[in-house]
Amino acid sequence: MSSPARKIRLLMKLRENGIADARVLAAIEKIPREAFLPDMFHDRAYEDMALPIGHGQTISQPLVVAHMTQLLEISNKDKVLEIGTGSGYQASVLAQLARRVYTIERHRPLLDMAKGRLEGLKLRNISSRAGDGMLGWPEVAPFERIIVTAGAFGKRPPVKLLEQMAIGGIMVLPMGDDKANQHLYRITRDETGYSMEQSWPVRFVPLLPGDPGQEPEPDDPLATLYKHVPKQEELL
Repeated sequence: MSSPARKIRLLMKLRENGIADARVLAAIEKIPREAFLPDMFHDRAYEDMALPIGHGQTISQPLVVAHMTQLLEISNKDKVLEIGTGSGYQASVLAQLARRVYTIERHRPLLDMAKGRLEGLKLRNISSRAGDGMLGWPEVAPFERIIVTAGAFGKRPPVKLLEQMAIGGIMVLPMGDDKANQHLYRITRDETGYSMEQSWPVRFVPLLPGDPGQEPEPDDPLATLYKHVPKQEELL
């Protein structure tokens, strides 16, 4: 099956699973997911699964990307903060919908690769930096929308991220007591405070504080990962 046919099949699956926002579907259709994957995974780019990108991380499952993006209800006037750049795929989808995307990644090698991919796609409305995502990006806050692509322990979002939400803002993030017991949550802020609603069960790697900087990365050969594909997140 050709890549266009595989992409059409994926879009049909997203619709069948509740992705009804035409702008979200159009953004996913426009972005070439294979551009964010190592060559050895290009033939699996339009399967609805997470795939390894190195450094113990994965590119997100398309259905999870679509659902989290849909929950954000992004307008073309919004400024969006993403915690966890990873491959850059989620940022590229957000960039089709928002005025500006700010994305933070702990792993500098991953961030460097993501920046190269985003530049190659000529996405000019994305700013990125390496650092501790739990601290947000206070210099350019507040944000109308915030998305976190790692799991927060318990049901307490990072305080700094809550503080950086604009009035009327929305944050989408996974939270749970452990990796095997997580759900997506949508948090909204108004003049009186915050409210939270629970959405799909998911599985994400943990949200960690600090910046690993230039510390040596563990061996992470993609050939081995291909045999034992670790999922950063998946529908339970």
